[in-house]
Amino acid sequence: MNLRRYNSSVTRFYGIDEASELLPELADRVGRLADQRNELVRLRDELVERRTAVEAAPRESDRPRRPVRDTDPEIRRIELRMRGLVDQMQADVAWLDDRSIVLRDIPTGLIDFPALVSGRQVWLCWRLGEDRLDWWHELSTGFGGRRPLIELE
Repeated sequence: MNLRRYNSSVTRFYGIDEASELLPELADRVGRLADQRNELVRLRDELVERRTAVEAAPRESDRPRRPVRDTDPEIRRIELRMRGLVDQMQADVAWLDDRSIVLRDIPTGLIDFPALVSGRQVWLCWRLGEDRLDWWHELSTGFGGRRPLIELE
């Protein structure tokens, strides 16, 4: 499952105020993505367990087995629920992508906004749980190179 799509070119740049205005919406979307990811992992584990149990069950005859999804309605239910979660997650990732906002990590809700400062591109950096947009980093440094906005020159 590939949820992250990266633009080869940024279509817009954000100012601090503009990016900050989006934080309540981002908190909802990124929080939802984290919850959905956790549910997807749980369902994946449940699906593996269910498939293993169905495949290990004694067979009634020597007839070839049909795929487990065709023989067990619970497996089909889990697969459909997983597909629905992936579809919902892709919709939120597309919303971010349409705004040139880069989702770096779903579990921590790490987001980067493209910005221009003195003619150079940098990332304004925010993570789920932070009250406001307080960080930035160079394109090449990533999260480990985050610095306070007050140092942005």
